[in-house]
Amino acid sequence: MIRKSILNLLLWVLVSSPVLGQKTDSLLALLDTIQGDKKVKTLNELFRANLTSDPVKALSYTREALNLASEIDDKRGMAASYNNLGVAYRNQGALDKALEYYITSMKLYTDLNNKEGIATTKNNIANIYSIKKDYGQAMRYLEESYNLLNQLGDQYRIIGSMNNLGNLYSDIQLYEKAHKYYSEAYQLSEKAGAAFADPLTNIGNIFFRQGNYQKAVEHYTKALSIEEQNNNKLGILNIVTNLGITFTKARQPKPAQQYLEQATNLSTELQAFTTLPTIYKASAENFSNLGKWKEAYEMQLKYDEAREKIYGEESSRNIAQMEMVMDFQEKERELDMLKKEDEIKTLQLRNSRLFIILVILGILVVLALFNLFYLDKKRKLITP
Repeated sequence: MIRKSILNLLLWVLVSSPVLGQKTDSLLALLDTIQGDKKVKTLNELFRANLTSDPVKALSYTREALNLASEIDDKRGMAASYNNLGVAYRNQGALDKALEYYITSMKLYTDLNNKEGIATTKNNIANIYSIKKDYGQAMRYLEESYNLLNQLGDQYRIIGSMNNLGNLYSDIQLYEKAHKYYSEAYQLSEKAGAAFADPLTNIGNIFFRQGNYQKAVEHYTKALSIEEQNNNKLGILNIVTNLGITFTKARQPKPAQQYLEQATNLSTELQAFTTLPTIYKASAENFSNLGKWKEAYEMQLKYDEAREKIYGEESSRNIAQMEMVMDFQEKERELDMLKKEDEIKTLQLRNSRLFIILVILGILVVLALFNLFYLDKKRKLITP
């Protein structure tokens, strides 16, 4: 299975590695001088700064951010931390845990009416469903995210959303439509002054599926150059995995094995375990091409074990349960809103009735006064 490139909103590193290093140093220098929600925000920024190069360190920063945000009741900081935890666990292959964190994040962002945060978490929830091949749910969340981003006019995140919509159309084999989204996403990123590798990688994926391995390698190589300039290790992992698979299919075992070994080492280093089933399966096929049957069999066993761990039935069941909880929470919010609207309408009706009664009483008082005045005047006229 070829690896898609998925842009995680709020987690892009759009600067070169020297600038990123300076940013990380400045953020670390801030930690000793700030407190409260500012420190929470800085810790979450450190998560984003370290995610692609050192995800283990990144995870420790966002855990610290969550602990502090919980202590000081910083709801926005908590929402960002839960989203970041979801991203970290998704990369490790713990899909049900990732979804749990995303749902918690989205609930907090919804309570805050933070549309940017809602769009981000919906995008990430869509990615989970895409991995699980539930394309209907993935499309639902991704379209909702895309519509929100368009309302906000956030160009960078729109690029990521367009890329991910391309992924979904590619998954259901609507390659022409997918290619259109990828091309537009890449062109927008160039205009923004920071070319994204992901759309190029995904265009390479289309050529791979069409059997045009030469074109696929060209796009992967161009994308790899961008990721290496940005020191995006997760992006590098994704692309070298695809290069390993492509050379395996093209029956060029030597470069295939080099890329697959590099991918295995990177996956372990970054704890990006969702990549391992793909690497093991391609390695088994490559060893088979070389006639190394024992190694091929061992890799197939590793593939089966890793795949079951990530895509197993228990994980699917947990996700379904959490989806039910999320739907129930949404319905509860809708019911609360309806109750509040009903209370307002009831209060308005009572006020209207009271106003009508007061008007009628006012008219009656005026009439009574008029009658009294008229009768008194009449008495005076007939007095002897």
